Amino acid sequence: MSDDEFMMEDAADDEEYDFDYDDDDAEEDMDGAGDVENQYYKAKALKEDDAEGALKAFRTIVDDQPEKGEWGFKALKQMTKMNYLHLHRPEKAIETYKELLSYTKTHVTRNYAEKSINNILDYVGGEGKHAALSPKVPLDTLEEFYEATRIACEEAKNERLSTKSNLKLAKLWLDRKEYERLTPILKSLHATCAPTNGSSSSDDQSKGSLLLELYAIEIQMYSDLKENRKLKEIYNAAMQVKNAIPHPRVMGAIKECGGKMWMMEKAWAKASTDLFESFRQYDESGSTQRIQVLKYLVLTYMLVGSEINPFDSQETKPYKNDPQIIAMTSLVTAYQQRDVKEAEKILKANRATITGDPFINYFVDDLLRSLRTQYIIDIIKPYTRMELDSLAKTLNIARADVESLVVSLILDRKIKGKIDQVKGLLILDRFNSASRERYIALNNMSAQLDHLTYKIEVDKLTREGGRSAAGWGGGLTSFG
Repeated sequence: MSDDEFMMEDAADDEEYDFDYDDDDAEEDMDGAGDVENQYYKAKALKEDDAEGALKAFRTIVDDQPEKGEWGFKALKQMTKMNYLHLHRPEKAIETYKELLSYTKTHVTRNYAEKSINNILDYVGGEGKHAALSPKVPLDTLEEFYEATRIACEEAKNERLSTKSNLKLAKLWLDRKEYERLTPILKSLHATCAPTNGSSSSDDQSKGSLLLELYAIEIQMYSDLKENRKLKEIYNAAMQVKNAIPHPRVMGAIKECGGKMWMMEKAWAKASTDLFESFRQYDESGSTQRIQVLKYLVLTYMLVGSEINPFDSQETKPYKNDPQIIAMTSLVTAYQQRDVKEAEKILKANRATITGDPFINYFVDDLLRSLRTQYIIDIIKPYTRMELDSLAKTLNIARADVESLVVSLILDRKIKGKIDQVKGLLILDRFNSASRERYIALNNMSAQLDHLTYKIEVDKLTREGGRSAAGWGGGLTSFG
């Protein structure tokens, strides 16, 4: 961080906030405040060249104040930042942070206190503009910062800050995949969203928005754990929350996990709908995750065998030539041209941007199978028979794999024909097949009618022959 950036950052910390003073002591207090203010800025001037001297100067400001006030709070804030970010002393930082929290009850305004605490928790968690400076510390140390915040919020009866800090901690554990630590935090936050006075929590707008944030965290957790039953349960619950105004990033996460869930179930239409909505929400919020979701969306279009180019829409077109997307653009072109070899070449050459994602890599075999089946359907159109070995060579796969693809196409009625395994041929029933089937059916019906007619004639002759024999016998007897 440059000196200019460092000073600008500190200037933002030193915004003026209103404090009440007795009228009788106004002049005296202003003189005292001026002295403390001078001490504060002198201490800040030492930060770059003499960090230890700056810490001592800030400590003097805190200790010399007869009552807790604005400048003591600011000094402790500077000490916490220096100890944690610049000197990498998290144990000292937690000490000054706990001392700072004691000022939040009555000695500084609630808004200023909340803003300061949120900024501290951001850099403690390695987020925001201080992410690069934040040291790696044990998880127990991180938890100690949040536990101190929780206690201070309870003492100050600041439920809003308590909820915000718990939500921040939940996101921290999610990012670090600390799901055992995350679960009790989620349970506590869900209790905050519990219905009151007979009303549903989803009917309360603020609670509804918080509930969606919780669902977004949970659905990401279950997606990562591959617990599809719980994932679907949370997804369905999230879709029932109506009275809420969530951040686009929240809905982006929910729809992304929903789209991936539908992809695992091969419900391609639902998957493409959710992934497109996720992309749109991420794009609105400026999240870089929109690029990854766009890859999933493009993959879905190819897996379903759609002839629609996903980059033709107004929302996706600006990203067609994005460095992270251009490989997917080329893959779509190869797919639409049924160029199997080019598609395989693109997949091998772009492991970082395509197959490097485990989720995309899971579907690569399905993608190649879809592309090969489309290729077979197109290439056999002019022929009545084709060698399976020739198809295998063209597709660069084993003959057994070609047979499997052809059999699935025959069973799905996408092609009409049969396999001669002895000669290794695909024999297609290409021309006048409908007429032949009709003639065969008529011939079978005619044969059955002939057989039925023959049986009727035989039965008739048998009956008539019996009657004649009986008549001659009776006549002869009578004659005798």
